Amino acid sequence: MYYFIVSAASAGGKGLTVWNAVKKGLSNTDVKYKAYRTEHKGHAGELAKKISELPDEDIRIVILGGDGTVNEVINGITDLSKVKLGVIPVGSGNDFCRGLGIKGSVSEILRGILERKGEDYTAVDLGEVETDEYGSRLFAISSGFGLDAIVCKTVDESKGKKVLNSLGLGKLSYGIQTVFSLFSMDTFRAGGESDLETRLYNDVIFAAVMNMRAEGGGVPMAPGADPFDGHLSVCCAHDIPKWKTFMYFPKLLAAKHENIEGFDIFETFSLNMVLNKPVVLHTDGECVGEVSKLHFECKAGALKLINAINMT
Repeated sequence: MYYFIVSAASAGGKGLTVWNAVKKGLSNTDVKYKAYRTEHKGHAGELAKKISELPDEDIRIVILGGDGTVNEVINGITDLSKVKLGVIPVGSGNDFCRGLGIKGSVSEILRGILERKGEDYTAVDLGEVETDEYGSRLFAISSGFGLDAIVCKTVDESKGKKVLNSLGLGKLSYGIQTVFSLFSMDTFRAGGESDLETRLYNDVIFAAVMNMRAEGGGVPMAPGADPFDGHLSVCCAHDIPKWKTFMYFPKLLAAKHENIEGFDIFETFSLNMVLNKPVVLHTDGECVGEVSKLHFECKAGALKLINAINMT
């Protein structure tokens, strides 16, 4: 059975328009399905929990939403081994679908999902972050603390995001807020251990733990990240004067920051970090809260994806 979770409010209300197109496509098939429309923040996770606990031997959840909805759903599913997941992108960033090469029109993406029968799926890595304050949360794209998390929190609380989304300019809100947050935030110290070595950083601006290469609407924090290799990629920006960051933004956007002093990029299966003060954490752009001690780990092949993908 297919269970559609529809975030009607995604991308300024585009979700409902996309769902109407999906229903039209389903009307031409004999596919059995049920549909659920989210009514509030966190509802997608609640629905995913209920669906994943049903006595159904072939649970296929299809999300119509953005990266935040994907994050809610993967954290709501009680047993990922029981569920196969498909995504039809509706959000303003859509880094999940971009990172996995999920492309095409709504009808093409739907057809690609419906064509994968039985045990035909792609095993995709997930990341997990555990903190004393909030327990563990999965992420599909990235988790980070510092500047990118502050921006996610501020934008999510901003009324301007809804206005820009309605105009198709959702990414602009992140760019504007990044500039303001950069100069108002306090840097921090961080230390910890990866698979191979101990790491110590002063004046950290952000650390992004990546499962996919890009976050924030396509910013390639870790150009070499691969959601199929069983590892996480980490990008830490530290000891960079704030005024100098404007010189580095173009290189960051062009994925040419790997050899710039102040950017430490490495791969690891797990990572422990201790911060000298509480700092905002996000998972897939969703604010978790302020934390000071974190453990990251890769959950290799944990997600059963039924989308057709094209990584070229």
